Amino acid sequence: MLSVERLTYAHPGQTGSYEFSLTAAPGEITAISGASGSGKSTLLDLIAGFLKPVAGSLTLDGTNLLPLPPEQRPVSLLLQSESLFEHLTATRNVALGLPPETRKPEVSQRVASALAEVGLHTVGDQTASTLSGGQKQRVALARTLLRDRPILLLDEPFSALDDETRGTIRELVRTLTIQHGWHTLLVTHHADDVEALASRRYRLADGRLVEG
Repeated sequence: MLSVERLTYAHPGQTGSYEFSLTAAPGEITAISGASGSGKSTLLDLIAGFLKPVAGSLTLDGTNLLPLPPEQRPVSLLLQSESLFEHLTATRNVALGLPPETRKPEVSQRVASALAEVGLHTVGDQTASTLSGGQKQRVALARTLLRDRPILLLDEPFSALDDETRGTIRELVRTLTIQHGWHTLLVTHHADDVEALASRRYRLADGRLVEG
């Protein structure tokens, strides 16, 4: 279980502070909604380790994550922009999810398996610049698979996609979350994303998370 308890933060010059409390179970998608500027991305940055809270706790199955720097936290982050290197092939972009010391035969096998799992086994040799928006998000998800981290943070990951592609990628996220037992946190302002995916729901109001 991922547990956030009274995790507190205030941006410089901010009047008042945020205080976040939530729980997220493995194999489930926890949705967090709220108006622009309400603190959704701040919460993800605290979990990922990009911001340091002034109080509170963050644990995964009882293990304290707060002392860990971002690169050591069991967290993957998928943004609205898929953050691919446009000049690299899909295969090379996915391979970036593996440790650099991974042997080449293992890299080839694991990348091919990840691309197949997201339905892209035929595009490995294409550069990212030639892929559609939906294909790019699938490549980013394949890279997340190879990172093998139990917490997946999604920050408006479907906003740039057309309706049909959004539906396809949403179902892929749901399937992968269940299959790999991820604790998936979805930040979105789209009610249909929440309705389609959320097992648990929180909304941000006045710097606090309200369940339901």
